[in-house]
Amino acid sequence: MRVLGILGGMGPLATVDFMSKVIAHTPAKQDQDHIPMVISSIPQVPDRTLAFRGEGDSPLSAMLENAKRLAVAGADGVVITCNTAHLWFDEIQKSINLPMIHIVDAAIEKAIEKVGANPLLGLLATDATLASGLYINREVKNLSGERIQVRWLLPTAVEVNEFVMPGILAVKAGKIEEGQELLIRAGNCLKQRGANALVLGCTEIPIALAGESLGIPLIDATDALAEKAVAWSRCYGIRNE
Repeated sequence: MRVLGILGGMGPLATVDFMSKVIAHTPAKQDQDHIPMVISSIPQVPDRTLAFRGEGDSPLSAMLENAKRLAVAGADGVVITCNTAHLWFDEIQKSINLPMIHIVDAAIEKAIEKVGANPLLGLLATDATLASGLYINREVKNLSGERIQVRWLLPTAVEVNEFVMPGILAVKAGKIEEGQELLIRAGNCLKQRGANALVLGCTEIPIALAGESLGIPLIDATDALAEKAVAWSRCYGIRNE
């Protein structure tokens, strides 16, 4: 099996959540059946959202240093357990010259699998992920090479400021119930405007919404990335290497 490198720490709880989902997706009967992982969980990486806003230091040098640690430790490929950090995905991949799996690709593919072609997807994510177009501008292709068509429904600025960002920050602070309440309110707003499913596009969000039904499918980007990473490690044929 290929060794999976996890560029984590952004945040630590999200990193642990990803690892748990990797284990859950692995068909194992004994320890030796699980995929090998090396993890760099360094929480001191500068805040990605503040960096995007121009209000903080760039996280790129710290992420590059941690990604190179993974390469030295023997990783055959790398995933990043933070959606907003994917704004620097290309620079990291070029620097370490290893296969990487993009979380947005995994999430969109899972959404199509769950709700069918050309869905209207509500997106819950940080303001940086939303404003950057990380999801809505990502071109994802199916096995036939055709572009997957997705329509996106985004929260309003008021919903981001009053529900989404406070909910994410509450989870980071360990206030899971408070975060859950805020994120449910944000999700219900998108549902009422016609979303067929909700993409949980920040790795803190599934921690609060896990198992919480809003009456429409929830697309856990962390879980989708974990499933795809397991397939890659077990050499099931992941295309985007």
